Amino acid sequence: MAIIIRQLRKDEPLPYELLLLADPERQAIDAYAGRSLCIVAEEAEGEPGGKFVGTYMLLATRPQTVEIMNIAVREDKQGLGLGRRMLEHAILNSKEQGYSLLEIGTGNSSLGQLGLYQKCGFRIVGIESDYFVKHYSEPIIENGIPCRDMIRLRMELN
Repeated sequence: MAIIIRQLRKDEPLPYELLLLADPERQAIDAYAGRSLCIVAEEAEGEPGGKFVGTYMLLATRPQTVEIMNIAVREDKQGLGLGRRMLEHAILNSKEQGYSLLEIGTGNSSLGQLGLYQKCGFRIVGIESDYFVKHYSEPIIENGIPCRDMIRLRMELN
């Protein structure tokens, strides 16, 4: 699978169909999208199945700190290493922009994501109890587990 990872152009609409895979409320996405850098992974010319296959968004949150606000892979392309490739791209991109810390948050029920983030070098630094209960109108169930708490992870980029 030939994939190109690049910044979303200003004339291209946000890939909501992908963003909603990682964040189920469009209102939440809209709250950070306008201040974030959107990166997309797209199939090279001639590949079947559609244009964008993945995305992530970076948001500067504090001096020297950037956060991955959303990272998603199209469902039919999951399990092929694209999530890891995009995460590695986000790490390199953040380093190149001069940040010293990269953060990411995920749900307590996002078992695969928690494993991937730690394999890529992120460390758990905190838990925001009941984050998803307080900030989302509908309950989220993942892997048969109610998603209640935000697990915060961080990576030093130096």
